[in-house]
Amino acid sequence: MRKLYVDTNIVIDLLSQREPFFEEAAELFSLADRKQIELSVSSLTIANTNYALMRQLDSTKAKSVIRKLRLILKVLPLDDKINGLALNDETFSDFEDGLQYFTAIENEQELIITRNLKDFKNSKLPAMTAKQFIETFY
Repeated sequence: MRKLYVDTNIVIDLLSQREPFFEEAAELFSLADRKQIELSVSSLTIANTNYALMRQLDSTKAKSVIRKLRLILKVLPLDDKINGLALNDETFSDFEDGLQYFTAIENEQELIITRNLKDFKNSKLPAMTAKQFIETFY
């Protein structure tokens, strides 16, 4: 089973039903729900997603959505080693992108799914949009 690391923007596209990206995010998560792929995120993504949801929902509903999301996703730890790698790396000018990247690397993910391909142009892992992945999957 393919192990895909999902960037925060894809998760928020799904949960906020952000157009025009919602359908491809929904299809990606549907594949994971059917156990055809394994999707992972960092614990940072969970925190950032909760923050985004709190703009639309009260805290009880936001937590409920996150609980359901965790049934489909694997949440990977963000530890001191990953922080150090991101802080000391010159590849990523954006610290958060570095955290995402090194979380994926340290947890042996095969691919990064993101809407911001330019942020991962120097990545040693391939990066694709959800739409690109879905097109290659079928």
